[in-house]
Amino acid sequence: MKDYQFQNRNLSEGAQAAFAFRKPKDIVVIALLSAVYLVLSYFLLGFKVDQLILVILVSSLYFSSKITRNFILAFSVFLVYWIIFDYMKAFPNYNYRPVQIESLYLAERKLFAVNDHGVLLTPNEFWLKHSSSPLDILTGIFYLAWVPFPLLFGFFLYLKNRKQFFYFSLTFVWVNILGWIIYYSYPAAPPWYIQQYGFNFIPGTPGNVAGLARFDAFFNVSLFHSIYSKSSNVFAAMPSLHCAYPMIAFYYGLKNKMGLYNLLFAIIMVGIWFSAVYTSHHFVLDVLAGMACAVVGITSFELVVARSAFVRRFVEAWTNATT
Repeated sequence: MKDYQFQNRNLSEGAQAAFAFRKPKDIVVIALLSAVYLVLSYFLLGFKVDQLILVILVSSLYFSSKITRNFILAFSVFLVYWIIFDYMKAFPNYNYRPVQIESLYLAERKLFAVNDHGVLLTPNEFWLKHSSSPLDILTGIFYLAWVPFPLLFGFFLYLKNRKQFFYFSLTFVWVNILGWIIYYSYPAAPPWYIQQYGFNFIPGTPGNVAGLARFDAFFNVSLFHSIYSKSSNVFAAMPSLHCAYPMIAFYYGLKNKMGLYNLLFAIIMVGIWFSAVYTSHHFVLDVLAGMACAVVGITSFELVVARSAFVRRFVEAWTNATT
């Protein structure tokens, strides 16, 4: 009887510990945040099923178990990033500054022109003329990696070194903030826009798969078409944050001494850089600007932001809340 009572007490204590985070306050906070997000999204973008799915997913993970709760809290910074990125559709950067189209193209041609049988071409034009199925497939695979790569790397850090994961996450946000400032200060058209519309500015132009259409066509899928139909802002080619993200992961890979994995990170990083130009999504200048944005963002975060007492306390509290 005593053994039964002891086991029953342990079971009761375990259940209480497992569900201790399900406080009325938590339910109210999650409900309010979800309602604010859905209402704000409706007025800014209109209702989308994706928004409802996100709310259900976050709520489910938060209340399912302590493990899933810690996970969603830890990755909340990426959720905030995605929401802000999505909301950029409601505030097109071309409403605030003139879009650079011809000037950027001419600068690219002047600095990086390729002589193709006596004709000067930009690197994008050269690869558009000399594309091949093997390169279409390879660059498509690399371009698919730009989101999963930093997320999977972040998940690895989350499991191995929680504090480094939070610094990685904050660096990711910081680099994005710098990139978004440039987006709104210097709206720029991507190469595919010029290939299709010339140098005329057409507001509200929808996103385009550009050279990635060849990947979809080869496999008879609409993978990239579905991704780029949801593009937040066509005129945000400078800098290429696609090219900045793998640099952040590569830096933290080196910082955490991940050995041969860093070679894989370097290959993915360079592959994304090349793919951005090959598929006509970015000029070489965009790629270089993305690289510079990553370097400036990482350096300024390490030397200034990460050393502030507020950020240190924030990371410490964040780490404790998810362990």
